[in-house]
Amino acid sequence: MQTISKPALTTQIINLFKEIVGKDFVLFDEETLRHYSHDETENLHFLPDVVIKPRTAEEIGAILKICNAGKIPVTPRGAGTGLSGGALPHLGGVLLSTERMNSILEIDERNLQVTTEPGVITEVLQQMVKEKGLFYPPDPASRGSCFIGGNISENSGGPKAVKYGVVKDYVLNLEVVLPTGEIIWTGANVLKNSTGYNLTQLIVGSEGTLGIVTKIVLRLIPHPKYDLLMLVPFKKLEQAGEAVSAIFRAGFVPSAMELVEINALKIVSAFVDSSAIPVTDDIEAHLIIEVDGNNMEVLMSEMEAISLMLTHYEIGEIYFADDAQQKDELWKLRRRVAEAVKLAGYSIEEDTVVPRAELPSLIRGVKELGRQYDFDVVCYGHAGDGNLHIRIKKEGTPNSFGDIEMTKCLRALFELVKNLGGTISGEHGIGLIQKGYMNIVFEEKQLELMRQIKKAFDPNNILNAGKIF
Repeated sequence: MQTISKPALTTQIINLFKEIVGKDFVLFDEETLRHYSHDETENLHFLPDVVIKPRTAEEIGAILKICNAGKIPVTPRGAGTGLSGGALPHLGGVLLSTERMNSILEIDERNLQVTTEPGVITEVLQQMVKEKGLFYPPDPASRGSCFIGGNISENSGGPKAVKYGVVKDYVLNLEVVLPTGEIIWTGANVLKNSTGYNLTQLIVGSEGTLGIVTKIVLRLIPHPKYDLLMLVPFKKLEQAGEAVSAIFRAGFVPSAMELVEINALKIVSAFVDSSAIPVTDDIEAHLIIEVDGNNMEVLMSEMEAISLMLTHYEIGEIYFADDAQQKDELWKLRRRVAEAVKLAGYSIEEDTVVPRAELPSLIRGVKELGRQYDFDVVCYGHAGDGNLHIRIKKEGTPNSFGDIEMTKCLRALFELVKNLGGTISGEHGIGLIQKGYMNIVFEEKQLELMRQIKKAFDPNNILNAGKIF
């Protein structure tokens, strides 16, 4: 892959940017540069040379033409909630924020579709379509702050993925500005499309390395009328993992199934000052199980059957959320785990995924690696689809990126994941900090094909250069 130097951003180029977007949206004061120097990845900071906030695809196209001609690095950024360094401007250059592109353009109730710009907050879009009885299921933990555009870049998932799938399952069409400045649509606003290569799905999950998404067409589904939620405490962490596969083998498909081990639960409960979940010394993990649908009797029957089969494990008293407030309290705890444990010193997060039946082996292996390499670890995540978030705290090591000792630990972790039939990221992406581990899960030929795709889109390697590879 061609490397990229860091050319100077001259006064002439800065003035061209100001002509394109207006002087108020070309920023290079120290406070702004520091604000955009980081996302939620570990404790890493890289200053861009300038921050630009365009409003239209045409403005982005004009900016990218200038940057492509001058081989100036461009880092696209949504809300900055990423966890793999995808929005870190580690080469300096231009930080291009999509925050002003924040309009929902159309909710098409006849065709169950929504057209949106990338800077719309995920939860805002979900609430807008819900008012019309419609449902956009992907719901990452940061849904109250993350942007739809960032979700596209990372192919985000969340708790609902176990039943409803991830972002890629809802994207029909994308307007994209290429690194060379051209504006294209990748597909069509239809449910079936076998016309040529699937450029839409190629862009989804490409982490801003192939183009900048400026409009998004998503399919929607009717919103389920009811949901039920229960909390199941397990006395053995591995048994919680075993129960996940057993529930699916018994024929149930929950709309969410989340695992939180007890140490993570203690940290987040103190962080949000909540006593919603009892914390006792004999419990090692909790499963949050949700079912949803349009027939309350069916849902009640499913919950009863699931709770009955779980009595075969060493569990505590099952807690059923009686109303919306109790449900919201449980989900608040789950969604804020990442924030809480990071502040508690667990700054290194890995986003592993294995076949769900291998979850107990992954949990057992992670704990053993912690003992072997002398780090503390807490686990939580989307157990229903085998996606375990692993948070690591090692004294004197706030970052994994560039740390030789932590690199050894993580290579051992990812080798374990690969041997269990899994891969190194389920929904956070590769970005900057995971790129050194891609050769664990891919052969060189596969990586070379990806590099050739990158070069076809971005011949001068200006767009999010140094990410993924």
